[in-house]
Amino acid sequence: MKPVLNLIVAVSSNMGIGVNGDLPWRLKKELAYFSRMTKLTSDESKKNAVIMGRKTWESIPQKNRPLAGRVNIVLSRSILDLGEGVLVHNSLESALGSLNQSPLKDQIEIAWVIGGSSLYKEVMESSLCHRMYITRVLKEFECDTFLPEIKPSFTPVLDPNVPEGIQEENGIQYGYEVYQQLQC
Repeated sequence: MKPVLNLIVAVSSNMGIGVNGDLPWRLKKELAYFSRMTKLTSDESKKNAVIMGRKTWESIPQKNRPLAGRVNIVLSRSILDLGEGVLVHNSLESALGSLNQSPLKDQIEIAWVIGGSSLYKEVMESSLCHRMYITRVLKEFECDTFLPEIKPSFTPVLDPNVPEGIQEENGIQYGYEVYQQLQC
């Protein structure tokens, strides 16, 4: 069975997701939510994959790379050796193809797209994306990278694994939203 493709992102009120190759905010509880969601499986014998662009990979502190407990897939036009446990592909199509072949097709439950902006855009415009998990940071931040517009083909849904209501950390309020793509 092929893995589900989801997207997860934190976005400011001005749709910003990054500045100078980093997050514009420091929210430890939100990062813990990201980690929990991208590791969570319904089948204990499986794990998830995280798919990211090269710049997103480089924005992760070196001590945290690769992201533990998940298969890390980095998309890059260059041939890179990012070490053991990291798969490098030159396109999303190639990465998804590897997840649909043995041995990964029997090991991976969800493939999470975790950035950057051009990868989010590609996934959001495709019919492949099942759900988007968006953390709305309720404050404007100076950013140089932005999330593309959410298309009307995505509708809000509830997920019992996602906290409801407004969260607050370091004086910054945020809330979690989940959107599911309507099937054509």
